[in-house]
Amino acid sequence: MSLSAFLVRHLADGAVLVTLTHAAGSTPREAGATMAVSATGTAGTIGGGQLEFHCLDVARTMLQSGETGRLLDIPLGPQMGQCCGGRVSVALKRARAADLAMLAASEKAEAAARPAILIFGAGHTGRALAQALAPLPFATTLIDDRDGVMDGLPAAITCIRMGDPVAAVVTARAGSAFVILSHSHALDYRLAEAALQRGDADYVGMIGSATKRARFEAGFLRAGGRREALSRLICPIGGADVDDKRPEVIAALTAAELVRSLLGARLEADTTMEFQRT
Repeated sequence: MSLSAFLVRHLADGAVLVTLTHAAGSTPREAGATMAVSATGTAGTIGGGQLEFHCLDVARTMLQSGETGRLLDIPLGPQMGQCCGGRVSVALKRARAADLAMLAASEKAEAAARPAILIFGAGHTGRALAQALAPLPFATTLIDDRDGVMDGLPAAITCIRMGDPVAAVVTARAGSAFVILSHSHALDYRLAEAALQRGDADYVGMIGSATKRARFEAGFLRAGGRREALSRLICPIGGADVDDKRPEVIAALTAAELVRSLLGARLEADTTMEFQRT
């Protein structure tokens, strides 16, 4: 449950927002991590463990006493029962209607900025991948040209039935990720070619074998494609170090690959910007 949805339920009875305002050294979460606490529940996390348990206790004490705010400085050492070795500053405040409005706006902006992932093919592996990606911070769309193959997927997944899925590659926003695992090798090749020709994709992956990749590369080059573009194609998806072709295993490996490719690049960019500001 999102923090704003949690506050909608619990604001009237009382809730406390717990935010890491500063994190130094090794810590379980980064500055800005926030959780909401009511008398009976929580949403979000500041990292779990004794740090979170301690802040839960403080928050519920505040709810009982009517206290509106408190600041904590916590070393994550033996006295806290954690061995991280870092140090965090924590701000606790009684949530108000204005906090709900700000959280809702922040969550909307965060959702709009999420990396876009387009999965082509709602077969066993496509559905398993959609399930794996649903709780992760991506804007995930599953596209197929068949009826009745996308029922029962999580609400977080946008499902589109499209006669020619290649059109979705053409209209996708810059920096999208394309995961290609349709029911047709010919369609896979068309989708991969369109994604590589864009030149602005953050990830282009196609399910298959070394033989399938070789056949695609030969056709791509014969059609005038650039060899440099082929270096951006990931095939097979999920890596070749685990020899297990069950859809759920391929989906798990591919989800991890997407996290590293999309969120790792974003973290590197954020770190570079922070370095330039200092």
